[in-house]
Amino acid sequence: MARQLQRLRVVSADRFPWERWENLIAERSVEIDRPAGSTHPDHPSIVYPIDYGFIPETIGSDGQPVDIFQGSADNGLVALIITADHRKEDREFKLIYNCSPPEIYLVNGFINFDRSLMEGELVMRRPMSELW
Repeated sequence: MARQLQRLRVVSADRFPWERWENLIAERSVEIDRPAGSTHPDHPSIVYPIDYGFIPETIGSDGQPVDIFQGSADNGLVALIITADHRKEDREFKLIYNCSPPEIYLVNGFINFDRSLMEGELVMRRPMSELW
């Protein structure tokens, strides 16, 4: 699985278009379809630790709108997580927006909880120490 993750990394923090995505979020907003504490519609044992949704009028690598985790801070687009879903056999990135450091850790743990199902690599926009 570690080998699969190495192949996942298609972007580095300095090459990702952070400002472009922040502008898209500002223009199109975020639609939350799974609020914190809600369960996955197909897998009720999966509980979302923070708000999860998508950016309308975008298309991710899975053909669906780009996914986003939205926290309680006011610090903009702080990170993304590049995921490999082993059940669906797809790869995509999910944005991490307005999240405090504990919320970023929650997202990372949520994605990597059962690495036989899904795993991800966290890419921070700036060092975590700047957020604390």
